[in-house]
Amino acid sequence: MYSILIVDDEPDVRVLMEQKFRRQLRDEKFTLQFAGDGVEALEVLSSDDNIAMVLTDINMPRMDGLTLLDEIQKLTDSHLKTVVVSAYGDIANIRTAMNRGAFDFVTKPIDFGDLEMTIQKTLDEIHRLREALQAQTQLSSLQYDLSTAARIQQKIIPKIFPPFPDKKQIDIYASMDAARDVGGDFYDYFFIDNERLAFLIGDVSGKGVPAAIYMAICRTMMRAVASQVADPGECLRRVNKMLIPDSDLTTFVTVFYGVLNIRTGSVKYCNGGHDLPIVLRADGSTDTLEDTQGLLLGKFEPIDFETERVNLNKGDIMVLTTDGVAEAMNREQDFYTTEKLEETLKEIGGGKTPKEVTEGIIASVKGFVNGYEQSDDITMLLVQYKG
Repeated sequence: MYSILIVDDEPDVRVLMEQKFRRQLRDEKFTLQFAGDGVEALEVLSSDDNIAMVLTDINMPRMDGLTLLDEIQKLTDSHLKTVVVSAYGDIANIRTAMNRGAFDFVTKPIDFGDLEMTIQKTLDEIHRLREALQAQTQLSSLQYDLSTAARIQQKIIPKIFPPFPDKKQIDIYASMDAARDVGGDFYDYFFIDNERLAFLIGDVSGKGVPAAIYMAICRTMMRAVASQVADPGECLRRVNKMLIPDSDLTTFVTVFYGVLNIRTGSVKYCNGGHDLPIVLRADGSTDTLEDTQGLLLGKFEPIDFETERVNLNKGDIMVLTTDGVAEAMNREQDFYTTEKLEETLKEIGGGKTPKEVTEGIIASVKGFVNGYEQSDDITMLLVQYKG
């Protein structure tokens, strides 16, 4: 649970804030702490590591809000976010505050509806930053202790479904069946903001520990760049440029990356040499996406990646797979093929959940290979727009 420090010298601020946010406090969305000026705020911050956000007035005795911002920048916790409260029209102080590291601002007289949205936006950003830090920590663990590569790979691949139960506009399900203890397949999904869901699937060349390390690097880079770049094509271009110095002649990754607007159903996407997804429509028909003709990542520079768009209607599911599905092989050395996957989706039909569709595909692939040992990972990520 996040803790918010409110810094204001007005004596009735505590009562007012606790009254206005009583529902959030009751539901344990966050806790509130209070300080009367910047000096007192620094004392609280030095004794409490749980504070994630500071909401501060600018005009206060002893130490004002702008000076407090300077002092906060000296603290080691880079994830601490500050929102300043300023008089309406006080552009000079607002500009100074933003230049000194403020994340956002609200104006007096305070509109508590606007303040609530600002607090939520700030806490969402803190959550995203902490997730990125966690991913970086996991990557460091991979590099320091290669013997735990398989366990860590499973930890960094999301496995809780549904991952966003509060987002009723979407449903997500994924499955990974590794051919070895540590494979190069990966998938990920995360919100860029309140309306845009980023999702991706990738396949690193090779198997074993080197593939797992490269996979973790790719996933971390994708998250970092996606949080800064809205366009999928530009995102892949930057990640490719970052991967080039660390890649050898045999290491590369294919990636399909999409961004779904959960309000409209519009998907912007870019393909970096990966198998194209199939859209299973709500009526049971299927569509294959238009290829953006992007090359794989980590091998060629410079590369421009094009962004395309597709619309998902209510109930439509985008089915993303790695090549382990189409290239699943039986004892007769026959491949499962993309065509058979599309036939399977039509047999499964519309009106199903992502989990039901995934289970149907797995059953079909297992029936086809009939116990024959596979040489490649079989990974799927299904994203449904529910409207």
